[in-house]
Amino acid sequence: MRRDIFVALAIIVLGAVLGAEPATAASLGRYEVFGVEGDDMLKMRAGPGIGYIVIVGLPNGTVLRVRSCEQTGGTRWCSVSLDRARGLKGYVSWAYLRKM
Repeated sequence: MRRDIFVALAIIVLGAVLGAEPATAASLGRYEVFGVEGDDMLKMRAGPGIGYIVIVGLPNGTVLRVRSCEQTGGTRWCSVSLDRARGLKGYVSWAYLRKM
């Protein structure tokens, strides 16, 4: 519980620091993180693969804007930004996203 509150606060602060940018026409839409087990979080990475650094952990229910997706190995990776802090961008696995 405390971890989720910390992550939510970090997202809000990053959004305020990085500023918001307008949604693009190329956006695939809004999706939410789901299916992450227990206290784990979906890792937003700097690039499309597990070899890239983790930018932030996203709990279930986090709303993202999906810009594009690509297949890398056996995983489909999507370029995303946080819905409430669009300046925070990275890549997440498609397997943990649900259309809103």
